[in-house]
Amino acid sequence: MRITADTNVLVRVAIDDDPRQSAIAAEALRTAESIVVTLPALCEFAWVLSRGYKISKSEIALSIRRLVESATVTVDRPAVDAGLSMLEAGGDFADGVIAFEGRRLGGVVFTSFDVNAVRLIKAMGAETHLLPQA
Repeated sequence: MRITADTNVLVRVAIDDDPRQSAIAAEALRTAESIVVTLPALCEFAWVLSRGYKISKSEIALSIRRLVESATVTVDRPAVDAGLSMLEAGGDFADGVIAFEGRRLGGVVFTSFDVNAVRLIKAMGAETHLLPQA
């Protein structure tokens, strides 16, 4: 079977906080012919691990790397790498993905109220614009 894994499946396998569901999720991933992991699922995954489970950014990056390096997993690798670069620089995975996708779709200037995101994306060589705080 070729599957698209929802965020909750990825979280159950990574966290193993519900023995029954974790086992079912692990079996679904283990027996799948191929696993598609979407960018929204990875962004949610990083957010849930960070905010919900208080997992460190380095551990989240390691979990994502392990997942995407599996031979049966299909992801948008350039976008995932951008998210991982942002995460490993101290930012949010989703901000890296958003900036990458924006550039790929023709957006030239990453624009945000998020001071840290703008600082990190600028440090990575992209043009940015920090909107003024109210």
